[in-house]
Amino acid sequence: MALSVAAAASSSYSQASLTHQYDVFISFRGEDTRNGFTSHLHSALRRNQIETFIDYRIQKGGGIWSELVEAIRDSNLFLVIFSENYASSKWCLRELVEIMECKKKNENVIVVIPVFYRIEPTNVRKQTGTYHTAFAEHERSTDRKEVEQWRTALTEAANLSGFQCDHHR
Repeated sequence: MALSVAAAASSSYSQASLTHQYDVFISFRGEDTRNGFTSHLHSALRRNQIETFIDYRIQKGGGIWSELVEAIRDSNLFLVIFSENYASSKWCLRELVEIMECKKKNENVIVVIPVFYRIEPTNVRKQTGTYHTAFAEHERSTDRKEVEQWRTALTEAANLSGFQCDHHR
């Protein structure tokens, strides 16, 4: 799976503009995938000389959100790892909105590839299951306009062609 995504990233990167600092930006829910799937994916990309932004590259003492936005705007391709708890993270959802905005502005250059890690694409697209539960909580504690932006970004991203990963490796 990681090699398939790495190959797709490499192929898409070769078609994209070479003016960005990062070839790939990985958006993921750390507690779900950091020490397994995402770390292996990141390693596979790096082994293939693909310059990858992952959250531990944020400078210590720096502004987290401003550095994330800068990295998003300075990337060609986005791998969005949708997992069981992705929607429970406001950080992930804000990243996704920013990613989808970049895609809208640069449709011919920016590539977004969703990876559905142990979750059905329809759960993401329609915000059912754990995504429904997460949004019920967000609607109690977050501005309605922002929640709607998150819902729209999830639906748009989940409607893109991507990969589904249901097995352990």
